[in-house]
Amino acid sequence: MAALAESGSNPDVDLLYDINGLAKDAPHWFDRVMEFVGEYGLLLAMVLLVLWCWWNVRRRGGADAASSVAALVWAPLAAGLAVLVNVPIRGFVERPRPFVDHQGLEVLVTGKTGYSFVSDHATLTMAAAVALFVANRKFGLIGLGLALLEGFCRVYMGVHYPTDVVGGFALGTAVALLLSPLAMALLTPLMKAIERSPRAGRLVRAGGARAARTVVPEARSDQTAEERDLAA
Repeated sequence: MAALAESGSNPDVDLLYDINGLAKDAPHWFDRVMEFVGEYGLLLAMVLLVLWCWWNVRRRGGADAASSVAALVWAPLAAGLAVLVNVPIRGFVERPRPFVDHQGLEVLVTGKTGYSFVSDHATLTMAAAVALFVANRKFGLIGLGLALLEGFCRVYMGVHYPTDVVGGFALGTAVALLLSPLAMALLTPLMKAIERSPRAGRLVRAGGARAARTVVPEARSDQTAEERDLAA
């Protein structure tokens, strides 16, 4: 650590220049693509991924459909809540954008005047991805990949330090996991109530309330024939 301090080297800034330096060497059209992807594209992709997962859960149905949909509803709520938690953090740290203190960066997005730590984009995408992973492992892995790509894009674009992204990942993960039990305790009864609704029930399962009534628990091996008939 003493040698690092004497040399004046900062791994965070070094990595910033290394990743952002790729933008200088890339074709102009590729930078424009990365600008759109990092600013809007990956956020839209995350929304579509959650909707795709919801469509699959809704179509599959099953006895746990309400709890599965509740877990998916938590994904966008966790993302929004994590960004709100970040508001006082950014105001307390007051870290300027990297291009304010460091020269020679290739900044792909202009007009960024807010503080840098932590990255809202990284926070939002990771919170949604972690909540989605809790709900569905397959879709969650895709979401985690999108979140990691979002973090890379923010540094590539020259608007965040790598530690801004890491901090956003940590904040998003913490909010999604720590508040998940409370969220599920509140959202699952709500989804079950919606499932019983003749019209809104289709939001939970493809057949709506009618399909929910047809889900019959499997007979236990120790049940008598009369008990199985009554259960049916």
